[in-house]
Amino acid sequence: MSSAIEQFASSVSLKTFTKAEDLKKRIWFTLAALVVYRLGTYIPLPGINPEVISEFIQRNAGGFFGMLDMFSGGAIGRMTIFSLMIMPYISSSIIIQLLTSVSPHLEALKKEGESGRRKINQYTRYGTVLLASIQAYGIAVGLEKMTGHTGGAVLDPGMFFRLTTMITLTGGTLFIMWLGEQITSRGIGNGISLLIYAGIVANLPPSVFRTIELGRTGSLSALVILGILFMVAVVIGYVVFVERAQRRILIQYPKRQAAPDRPATAQTTHLPLKLNSAGVIPPIFASSLLLFPATIAGFSSGGAPDTWFGMIAMYLNHGTPLYIAMYVSMIVFFAFFYTALVFNPSETAENLRKMGAYVPGVRPGPSTANYIDYILTRLTAVGAIYLASVCILPEFILSRVGSLPFYLGGTSILIVVSVTIDTINQVQSHLLAHQYEGLIRKSRGKGKR
Repeated sequence: MSSAIEQFASSVSLKTFTKAEDLKKRIWFTLAALVVYRLGTYIPLPGINPEVISEFIQRNAGGFFGMLDMFSGGAIGRMTIFSLMIMPYISSSIIIQLLTSVSPHLEALKKEGESGRRKINQYTRYGTVLLASIQAYGIAVGLEKMTGHTGGAVLDPGMFFRLTTMITLTGGTLFIMWLGEQITSRGIGNGISLLIYAGIVANLPPSVFRTIELGRTGSLSALVILGILFMVAVVIGYVVFVERAQRRILIQYPKRQAAPDRPATAQTTHLPLKLNSAGVIPPIFASSLLLFPATIAGFSSGGAPDTWFGMIAMYLNHGTPLYIAMYVSMIVFFAFFYTALVFNPSETAENLRKMGAYVPGVRPGPSTANYIDYILTRLTAVGAIYLASVCILPEFILSRVGSLPFYLGGTSILIVVSVTIDTINQVQSHLLAHQYEGLIRKSRGKGKR
Protein backbone atom coordinates (compact mmCIF):
# COMPACT_ATOMS: atom_id res chain seq x y z
CA MET A 1 0.00 0.00 0.00
CA SER A 2 1.36 3.42 -0.95
CA SER A 3 1.95 5.99 1.75
CA ALA A 4 0.12 9.30 2.05
CA ILE A 5 3.10 11.16 0.64
CA GLU A 6 3.26 8.83 -2.38
CA GLN A 7 -0.46 9.31 -2.97
CA PHE A 8 -0.03 13.05 -2.68
CA ALA A 9 2.95 12.95 -5.07
CA SER A 10 0.94 10.97 -7.61
CA SER A 11 -1.58 13.81 -7.76
CA VAL A 12 1.09 16.29 -8.87
CA SER A 13 0.12 17.67 -12.28
CA LEU A 14 1.98 19.47 -15.05
CA LYS A 15 0.28 22.69 -13.93
CA THR A 16 1.88 22.32 -10.50
CA PHE A 17 5.26 21.73 -12.10
CA THR A 18 5.03 24.87 -14.27
CA LYS A 19 4.27 26.98 -11.17
CA ALA A 20 7.28 25.68 -9.21
CA GLU A 21 9.72 28.40 -10.27
CA ASP A 22 12.48 27.37 -7.85
CA LEU A 23 12.36 23.77 -9.10
CA LYS A 24 12.53 24.88 -12.74
CA LYS A 25 15.56 27.04 -12.00
CA ARG A 26 17.29 24.12 -10.29
CA ILE A 27 16.56 21.77 -13.20
CA TRP A 28 17.81 24.27 -15.79
CA PHE A 29 20.96 24.90 -13.75
CA THR A 30 21.61 21.15 -13.49
CA LEU A 31 21.13 20.65 -17.23
CA ALA A 32 23.42 23.59 -18.03
CA ALA A 33 26.12 22.24 -15.71
CA LEU A 34 25.89 18.79 -17.32
CA VAL A 35 26.22 20.37 -20.77
CA VAL A 36 29.37 22.20 -19.64
CA TYR A 37 30.75 18.92 -18.30
CA ARG A 38 30.03 17.10 -21.55
CA LEU A 39 31.68 19.88 -23.58
CA GLY A 40 34.82 19.46 -21.45
CA THR A 41 34.98 15.76 -22.35
CA TYR A 42 35.65 16.77 -25.97
CA ILE A 43 38.56 19.19 -25.36
CA PRO A 44 41.74 17.13 -25.98
CA LEU A 45 44.98 17.36 -24.05
CA PRO A 46 47.61 19.48 -25.79
CA GLY A 47 50.40 17.64 -27.57
CA ILE A 48 48.82 14.20 -28.11
CA ASN A 49 47.90 12.09 -31.14
CA PRO A 50 44.18 11.23 -30.69
CA GLU A 51 44.32 8.42 -33.26
CA VAL A 52 46.83 6.42 -31.20
CA ILE A 53 44.76 6.89 -28.03
CA SER A 54 41.56 5.81 -29.79
CA GLU A 55 43.33 2.76 -31.24
CA PHE A 56 44.61 1.76 -27.80
CA ILE A 57 41.18 2.12 -26.15
CA GLN A 58 39.48 0.13 -28.92
CA ARG A 59 41.89 -2.76 -28.38
CA ASN A 60 40.87 -2.79 -24.70
CA ALA A 61 37.16 -1.97 -25.17
CA GLY A 62 35.90 -4.81 -23.00
CA GLY A 63 38.58 -4.63 -20.30
CA PHE A 64 39.80 -2.22 -17.66
CA PHE A 65 40.17 0.74 -20.02
CA GLY A 66 36.67 0.12 -21.36
CA MET A 67 35.36 0.40 -17.80
CA LEU A 68 37.43 3.54 -17.23
CA ASP A 69 36.19 5.07 -20.48
CA MET A 70 32.61 4.22 -19.51
CA PHE A 71 32.86 6.07 -16.18
CA SER A 72 34.47 9.09 -17.89
CA GLY A 73 31.81 9.37 -20.57
CA GLY A 74 34.35 8.75 -23.36
CA ALA A 75 36.86 11.30 -22.01
CA ILE A 76 39.58 8.63 -21.67
CA GLY A 77 39.10 7.42 -25.25
CA ARG A 78 39.53 10.99 -26.48
CA MET A 79 42.15 11.80 -23.80
CA THR A 80 40.56 15.11 -22.87
CA ILE A 81 41.11 17.58 -20.05
CA PHE A 82 38.49 15.70 -17.97
CA SER A 83 40.16 12.29 -18.35
CA LEU A 84 40.80 11.96 -14.59
CA MET A 85 37.09 12.53 -13.96
CA ILE A 86 36.04 12.98 -10.33
CA MET A 87 37.81 9.86 -9.04
CA PRO A 88 40.71 11.69 -7.26
CA TYR A 89 38.16 13.72 -5.30
CA ILE A 90 36.28 10.57 -4.30
CA SER A 91 39.53 8.87 -3.26
CA SER A 92 40.48 11.93 -1.19
CA SER A 93 37.05 11.94 0.46
CA ILE A 94 37.47 8.28 1.39
CA ILE A 95 40.90 8.91 2.92
CA ILE A 96 39.68 11.93 4.91
CA GLN A 97 36.63 10.05 6.20
CA LEU A 98 38.80 7.13 7.28
CA LEU A 99 41.21 9.51 9.01
CA THR A 100 38.28 11.18 10.78
CA SER A 101 37.63 7.91 12.62
CA VAL A 102 41.22 7.69 13.94
CA SER A 103 42.43 11.31 14.14
CA PRO A 104 41.33 13.29 17.24
CA HIS A 105 41.86 16.58 15.39
CA LEU A 106 39.59 15.64 12.48
CA GLU A 107 37.04 14.12 14.85
CA ALA A 108 36.94 17.40 16.80
CA LEU A 109 36.46 19.33 13.56
CA LYS A 110 33.58 17.07 12.62
CA LYS A 111 31.82 17.95 15.88
CA GLU A 112 32.24 21.72 15.39
CA GLY A 113 29.38 21.90 12.93
CA GLU A 114 29.48 24.03 9.80
CA SER A 115 32.90 25.61 10.44
CA GLY A 116 34.47 22.20 11.04
CA ARG A 117 32.84 20.82 7.92
CA ARG A 118 34.36 23.62 5.85
CA LYS A 119 37.84 22.81 7.15
CA ILE A 120 37.38 19.10 6.42
CA ASN A 121 36.21 19.96 2.90
CA GLN A 122 39.32 22.09 2.47
CA TYR A 123 41.54 19.17 3.52
CA THR A 124 39.65 17.01 1.01
CA ARG A 125 40.41 19.50 -1.76
CA TYR A 126 44.11 19.54 -0.85
CA GLY A 127 44.11 15.75 -1.00
CA THR A 128 42.37 15.91 -4.38
CA VAL A 129 45.14 18.11 -5.78
CA LEU A 130 47.82 15.72 -4.49
CA LEU A 131 46.17 12.54 -5.78
CA ALA A 132 45.23 14.12 -9.12
CA SER A 133 48.81 15.32 -9.63
CA ILE A 134 50.24 11.86 -8.95
CA GLN A 135 47.71 10.19 -11.23
CA ALA A 136 48.20 12.81 -13.96
CA TYR A 137 51.96 12.33 -13.89
CA GLY A 138 51.51 8.56 -14.26
CA ILE A 139 49.23 9.11 -17.25
CA ALA A 140 51.74 11.51 -18.84
CA VAL A 141 54.56 8.98 -18.49
CA GLY A 142 52.33 6.23 -19.86
CA LEU A 143 51.29 8.32 -22.86
CA GLU A 144 54.93 8.86 -23.78
CA LYS A 145 55.42 5.09 -23.95
CA MET A 146 52.27 4.44 -25.98
CA THR A 147 52.64 3.81 -29.71
CA GLY A 148 50.34 2.91 -32.59
CA HIS A 149 50.29 2.47 -36.33
CA THR A 150 50.62 6.20 -36.90
CA GLY A 151 53.50 6.70 -34.43
CA GLY A 152 53.71 7.73 -30.79
CA ALA A 153 50.81 9.02 -28.73
CA VAL A 154 52.77 12.14 -27.71
CA LEU A 155 53.97 14.53 -30.39
CA ASP A 156 56.79 16.09 -28.34
CA PRO A 157 57.60 14.00 -25.24
CA GLY A 158 59.60 15.47 -22.38
CA MET A 159 59.32 17.26 -19.06
CA PHE A 160 57.35 20.14 -20.56
CA PHE A 161 54.64 17.72 -21.79
CA ARG A 162 54.51 16.01 -18.38
CA LEU A 163 54.19 19.35 -16.58
CA THR A 164 51.43 20.66 -18.86
CA THR A 165 49.57 17.34 -18.63
CA MET A 166 49.71 17.42 -14.82
CA ILE A 167 48.43 20.99 -14.70
CA THR A 168 45.69 20.37 -17.28
CA LEU A 169 44.36 17.12 -15.83
CA THR A 170 44.53 18.36 -12.23
CA GLY A 171 42.76 21.57 -13.20
CA GLY A 172 40.08 19.56 -15.01
CA THR A 173 39.47 17.42 -11.92
CA LEU A 174 39.20 20.50 -9.69
CA PHE A 175 36.74 22.08 -12.11
CA ILE A 176 34.59 18.93 -12.10
CA MET A 177 34.75 18.90 -8.29
CA TRP A 178 33.55 22.52 -8.15
CA LEU A 179 30.85 21.81 -10.74
CA GLY A 180 29.55 18.87 -8.72
CA GLU A 181 29.37 21.00 -5.56
CA GLN A 182 27.43 23.67 -7.45
CA ILE A 183 24.92 21.09 -8.72
CA THR A 184 24.39 19.77 -5.21
CA SER A 185 23.77 23.23 -3.72
CA ARG A 186 21.97 24.97 -6.60
CA GLY A 187 20.59 22.12 -8.70
CA ILE A 188 18.77 18.80 -8.30
CA GLY A 189 20.35 15.64 -6.91
CA ASN A 190 23.86 14.79 -5.80
CA GLY A 191 26.28 16.59 -8.11
CA ILE A 192 29.08 14.01 -8.05
CA SER A 193 26.71 11.11 -8.72
CA LEU A 194 24.99 13.02 -11.52
CA LEU A 195 28.31 13.70 -13.27
CA ILE A 196 29.17 9.99 -13.20
CA TYR A 197 25.60 9.25 -14.30
CA ALA A 198 25.93 11.65 -17.25
CA GLY A 199 29.15 9.97 -18.36
CA ILE A 200 27.58 6.51 -18.31
CA VAL A 201 24.38 7.57 -20.09
CA ALA A 202 26.34 9.44 -22.77
CA ASN A 203 28.01 6.16 -23.79
CA LEU A 204 24.74 4.25 -24.12
CA PRO A 205 23.68 5.33 -27.68
CA PRO A 206 27.06 4.54 -29.34
CA SER A 207 27.19 1.21 -27.49
CA VAL A 208 23.68 0.30 -28.66
CA PHE A 209 24.51 1.21 -32.26
CA ARG A 210 27.73 -0.84 -32.20
CA THR A 211 25.86 -3.83 -30.79
CA ILE A 212 23.16 -3.57 -33.46
CA GLU A 213 25.85 -3.35 -36.12
CA LEU A 214 27.57 -6.47 -34.78
CA GLY A 215 24.22 -8.24 -34.79
CA ARG A 216 23.58 -7.15 -38.38
CA THR A 217 26.95 -8.41 -39.55
CA GLY A 218 26.61 -11.69 -37.66
CA SER A 219 29.44 -11.11 -35.16
CA LEU A 220 26.89 -11.35 -32.34
CA SER A 221 23.93 -13.66 -32.60
CA ALA A 222 20.42 -12.43 -32.01
CA LEU A 223 20.11 -14.85 -29.09
CA VAL A 224 23.11 -13.24 -27.35
CA ILE A 225 21.71 -9.73 -27.85
CA LEU A 226 18.32 -10.79 -26.48
CA GLY A 227 20.07 -12.45 -23.53
CA ILE A 228 21.94 -9.23 -22.75
CA LEU A 229 18.70 -7.21 -22.90
CA PHE A 230 16.98 -9.73 -20.63
CA MET A 231 19.85 -9.60 -18.13
CA VAL A 232 19.78 -5.79 -18.06
CA ALA A 233 15.99 -5.79 -17.52
CA VAL A 234 16.31 -8.29 -14.64
CA VAL A 235 19.10 -6.30 -12.98
CA ILE A 236 17.12 -3.05 -13.29
CA GLY A 237 14.04 -4.66 -11.72
CA TYR A 238 16.20 -6.16 -8.96
CA VAL A 239 17.81 -2.79 -8.20
CA VAL A 240 14.48 -0.92 -8.14
CA PHE A 241 12.92 -3.54 -5.84
CA VAL A 242 15.78 -3.49 -3.31
CA GLU A 243 16.27 0.29 -3.39
CA ARG A 244 12.61 0.77 -2.47
CA ALA A 245 12.68 -1.89 0.27
CA GLN A 246 12.41 -0.71 3.88
CA ARG A 247 12.35 -2.18 7.36
CA ARG A 248 9.91 -0.14 9.42
CA ILE A 249 10.40 -0.05 13.19
CA LEU A 250 7.20 0.70 15.11
CA ILE A 251 7.47 3.89 17.19
CA GLN A 252 4.83 4.76 19.79
CA TYR A 253 4.19 8.11 21.46
CA PRO A 254 2.60 8.56 24.90
CA LYS A 255 -1.17 8.84 25.14
CA ARG A 256 -2.52 12.33 24.56
CA GLN A 257 -6.00 13.70 25.06
CA ALA A 258 -7.11 15.62 21.99
CA ALA A 259 -10.24 17.05 23.69
CA PRO A 260 -11.75 17.02 27.21
CA ASP A 261 -14.68 14.83 26.12
CA ARG A 262 -12.52 12.30 24.23
CA PRO A 263 -10.40 9.47 25.65
CA ALA A 264 -6.62 9.67 25.45
CA THR A 265 -5.14 7.86 22.46
CA ALA A 266 -1.61 6.75 21.71
CA GLN A 267 -0.05 7.83 18.42
CA THR A 268 2.07 5.41 16.45
CA THR A 269 4.44 5.93 13.53
CA HIS A 270 7.35 4.12 11.90
CA LEU A 271 11.09 4.63 11.71
CA PRO A 272 11.97 3.56 8.13
CA LEU A 273 15.36 1.92 7.61
CA LYS A 274 16.36 1.29 4.00
CA LEU A 275 17.69 -2.12 3.09
CA ASN A 276 20.55 -0.34 1.33
CA SER A 277 21.25 2.72 3.45
CA ALA A 278 24.62 3.39 1.78
CA GLY A 279 23.08 3.74 -1.68
CA VAL A 280 25.45 3.79 -4.62
CA ILE A 281 28.41 5.13 -2.61
CA PRO A 282 30.16 1.77 -1.84
CA PRO A 283 30.56 0.73 -5.52
CA ILE A 284 31.74 4.23 -6.45
CA PHE A 285 34.25 4.28 -3.58
CA ALA A 286 35.46 0.76 -4.41
CA SER A 287 35.80 1.55 -8.11
CA SER A 288 37.66 4.75 -7.32
CA LEU A 289 40.24 3.03 -5.11
CA LEU A 290 40.77 0.26 -7.66
CA LEU A 291 40.99 2.65 -10.59
CA PHE A 292 43.65 4.79 -8.93
CA PRO A 293 46.53 2.26 -9.03
CA ALA A 294 45.20 0.49 -12.11
CA THR A 295 45.14 3.75 -14.12
CA ILE A 296 48.77 4.54 -13.37
CA ALA A 297 49.86 0.94 -14.00
CA GLY A 298 47.84 0.64 -17.21
CA PHE A 299 49.14 3.82 -18.82
CA SER A 300 52.69 3.35 -17.51
CA SER A 301 52.86 -0.11 -19.11
CA GLY A 302 51.81 1.31 -22.48
CA GLY A 303 49.81 -1.87 -23.12
CA ALA A 304 52.86 -4.17 -22.70
CA PRO A 305 51.97 -7.06 -20.36
CA ASP A 306 55.59 -8.16 -19.83
CA THR A 307 56.50 -5.11 -17.73
CA TRP A 308 56.02 -4.72 -13.99
CA PHE A 309 53.28 -2.12 -14.48
CA GLY A 310 51.73 -4.33 -17.14
CA MET A 311 51.44 -7.22 -14.68
CA ILE A 312 49.72 -4.95 -12.13
CA ALA A 313 47.29 -3.75 -14.78
CA MET A 314 46.66 -7.33 -15.88
CA TYR A 315 45.94 -8.62 -12.35
CA LEU A 316 43.70 -5.62 -11.60
CA ASN A 317 41.73 -6.03 -14.82
CA HIS A 318 38.03 -6.62 -14.28
CA GLY A 319 37.06 -10.27 -14.16
CA THR A 320 40.33 -11.46 -12.63
CA PRO A 321 40.17 -13.24 -9.24
CA LEU A 322 42.22 -10.50 -7.53
CA TYR A 323 39.98 -7.76 -8.91
CA ILE A 324 36.79 -9.58 -7.88
CA ALA A 325 38.09 -10.33 -4.37
CA MET A 326 39.24 -6.75 -3.78
CA TYR A 327 36.12 -5.25 -5.32
CA VAL A 328 33.70 -7.34 -3.23
CA SER A 329 35.72 -6.74 -0.05
CA MET A 330 35.72 -2.97 -0.61
CA ILE A 331 32.00 -2.90 -1.37
CA VAL A 332 31.19 -4.75 1.87
CA PHE A 333 33.56 -2.55 3.88
CA PHE A 334 32.23 0.74 2.52
CA ALA A 335 28.62 -0.43 2.89
CA PHE A 336 29.13 -0.76 6.66
CA PHE A 337 31.46 2.24 6.88
CA TYR A 338 29.20 4.70 5.04
CA THR A 339 26.08 3.46 6.85
CA ALA A 340 27.82 4.13 10.17
CA LEU A 341 28.61 7.66 8.97
CA VAL A 342 25.10 8.60 7.85
CA PHE A 343 23.10 6.88 10.61
CA ASN A 344 23.85 6.97 14.34
CA PRO A 345 21.61 4.61 16.39
CA SER A 346 22.59 6.26 19.70
CA GLU A 347 21.64 9.71 18.44
CA THR A 348 18.34 8.40 17.04
CA ALA A 349 17.50 6.67 20.35
CA GLU A 350 18.31 9.86 22.27
CA ASN A 351 16.06 11.95 20.01
CA LEU A 352 13.21 9.46 20.50
CA ARG A 353 13.69 9.62 24.28
CA LYS A 354 13.57 13.42 24.26
CA MET A 355 10.29 13.35 22.32
CA GLY A 356 8.83 10.81 24.71
CA ALA A 357 8.63 8.16 21.98
CA TYR A 358 9.68 4.55 22.41
CA VAL A 359 9.83 1.21 20.63
CA PRO A 360 7.17 -1.12 22.09
CA GLY A 361 8.83 -3.80 24.21
CA VAL A 362 12.22 -2.00 24.31
CA ARG A 363 13.43 0.28 27.10
CA PRO A 364 14.30 3.85 26.03
CA GLY A 365 17.95 4.91 25.88
CA PRO A 366 20.83 2.43 25.34
CA SER A 367 18.50 -0.55 24.88
CA THR A 368 16.73 1.23 22.02
CA ALA A 369 20.08 2.16 20.46
CA ASN A 370 21.26 -1.46 20.66
CA TYR A 371 17.99 -2.67 19.15
CA ILE A 372 18.20 -0.24 16.23
CA ASP A 373 21.90 -1.06 15.73
CA TYR A 374 21.09 -4.79 15.67
CA ILE A 375 18.45 -4.32 12.96
CA LEU A 376 20.64 -1.90 10.99
CA THR A 377 23.60 -4.31 11.03
CA ARG A 378 21.51 -7.13 9.61
CA LEU A 379 20.02 -4.82 6.96
CA THR A 380 23.47 -3.56 5.98
CA ALA A 381 24.76 -7.13 5.65
CA VAL A 382 21.93 -7.95 3.24
CA GLY A 383 22.48 -4.63 1.44
CA ALA A 384 26.20 -5.35 1.03
CA ILE A 385 25.43 -8.76 -0.48
CA TYR A 386 22.93 -7.10 -2.82
CA LEU A 387 25.48 -4.49 -3.96
CA ALA A 388 28.20 -7.09 -4.51
CA SER A 389 25.84 -9.36 -6.47
CA VAL A 390 24.66 -6.52 -8.72
CA CYS A 391 28.23 -5.36 -9.44
CA ILE A 392 29.83 -8.79 -9.96
CA LEU A 393 27.28 -11.30 -11.29
CA PRO A 394 26.66 -9.51 -14.66
CA GLU A 395 30.42 -9.60 -15.33
CA PHE A 396 30.46 -13.36 -14.69
CA ILE A 397 27.61 -13.81 -17.16
CA LEU A 398 29.08 -11.53 -19.83
CA SER A 399 32.49 -13.21 -19.55
CA ARG A 400 30.83 -16.30 -21.04
CA VAL A 401 29.60 -14.31 -24.02
CA GLY A 402 33.00 -13.18 -25.22
CA SER A 403 34.31 -9.76 -26.11
CA LEU A 404 31.74 -7.00 -26.45
CA PRO A 405 32.29 -3.67 -28.24
CA PHE A 406 31.73 -1.85 -24.94
CA TYR A 407 31.99 -2.34 -21.20
CA LEU A 408 28.75 -3.43 -19.55
CA GLY A 409 28.79 -4.05 -15.82
CA GLY A 410 26.36 -4.12 -12.97
CA THR A 411 28.05 -1.09 -11.41
CA SER A 412 26.98 1.16 -14.28
CA ILE A 413 23.41 -0.19 -14.18
CA LEU A 414 23.30 0.30 -10.40
CA ILE A 415 24.53 3.90 -10.65
CA VAL A 416 22.09 4.80 -13.44
CA VAL A 417 19.03 3.30 -11.71
CA SER A 418 19.90 4.55 -8.20
CA VAL A 419 20.70 8.10 -9.31
CA THR A 420 17.51 8.21 -11.38
CA ILE A 421 15.41 7.10 -8.39
CA ASP A 422 17.14 9.61 -6.09
CA THR A 423 16.69 12.48 -8.54
CA ILE A 424 13.01 11.70 -9.07
CA ASN A 425 12.48 11.59 -5.30
CA GLN A 426 14.11 15.01 -4.93
CA VAL A 427 11.93 16.45 -7.70
CA GLN A 428 8.84 15.08 -5.94
CA SER A 429 10.03 16.57 -2.65
CA HIS A 430 10.38 20.02 -4.22
CA LEU A 431 6.92 19.71 -5.80
CA LEU A 432 5.41 18.66 -2.48
CA ALA A 433 7.08 21.58 -0.71
CA HIS A 434 5.75 23.94 -3.36
CA GLN A 435 2.21 22.61 -2.94
CA TYR A 436 2.40 22.91 0.85
CA GLU A 437 3.62 26.50 0.51
CA GLY A 438 0.67 27.24 -1.76
CA LEU A 439 -1.77 25.77 0.78
CA ILE A 440 -0.19 27.82 3.60
CA ARG A 441 -0.47 31.03 1.57
CA LYS A 442 -4.12 30.29 0.80
CA SER A 443 -4.93 29.60 4.47
CA ARG A 444 -3.23 32.84 5.52
CA GLY A 445 -5.17 34.76 2.90
CA LYS A 446 -8.47 33.33 4.19
CA GLY A 447 -7.45 34.17 7.78
CA LYS A 448 -6.87 37.83 6.90
CA ARG A 449 -10.35 38.07 5.42
